Amino acid sequence: MLPLAFLGDFGDAIDFILHSREQAAGGAQVGGLSQFGSLTWDHMKLTLAAMGLACVIALPLGMWLGHKGKGGFLAINASNVGRAVPSFALIAFFFAYLGAGFTNVMLALVLLAIPPILTNAYVGIRQSDRDTVDSARGMGMTEGQIVRRVELPLAVPLIFGGIRTSMVNVLATATLAPLIGVSSLGDPIINVTTYGDPARLAAAIVVALLAVTTEFVLAGVQRAVTPRGLKLEKGMPGLWGRLPLINRREATT
Repeated sequence: MLPLAFLGDFGDAIDFILHSREQAAGGAQVGGLSQFGSLTWDHMKLTLAAMGLACVIALPLGMWLGHKGKGGFLAINASNVGRAVPSFALIAFFFAYLGAGFTNVMLALVLLAIPPILTNAYVGIRQSDRDTVDSARGMGMTEGQIVRRVELPLAVPLIFGGIRTSMVNVLATATLAPLIGVSSLGDPIINVTTYGDPARLAAAIVVALLAVTTEFVLAGVQRAVTPRGLKLEKGMPGLWGRLPLINRREATT
């Protein structure tokens, strides 16, 4: 702890993450990499399960509505409805009517994750260049091929924007899971009498690091799967993408 003492409470929280200590009331060992590793795994397992199910539901629906040009009111306002419902109220509702357990918490998080994914999928497909879509249709492509080969690649940046937003929201909200008996990084935050104040700050630090890491990872995946021509047109991050068209031409000579 001595090397981190100058950091005060922040240093104590970091030490709690790295080293276990005796519980203030009871004598049991709490903290340390082993316990935080286990809590982090539980947290990410809940988050990824909710995000996976949300993507399976929202992406096909949003893309289909966007391709058909129908259900715009539903898709656009879904995000507003999602923001209007407090996360705690949503989890409390599921607990009251469905009970505790991993599945029930996951379903509550799925409902939280769907609106941004659905809205961005719809908007991304609808904003695909209509001339390009009409040309693909004129070439004899089926509607499914148009969605997969034309509209989806053009919509990737917006779709990933929705996924990134939902992922961070779900990751943060999963800290409420211990309120209904599901283990996550919210345990040290909620059960202060068991873990102590340093554990609360330590868990908050880990959740924040997970959120930042997730944002950077998904941003990298988004850049990797975005077509190169779209990167140049949109000027996505990266030296080559930021160069004006005339400079790109000069750079190749």
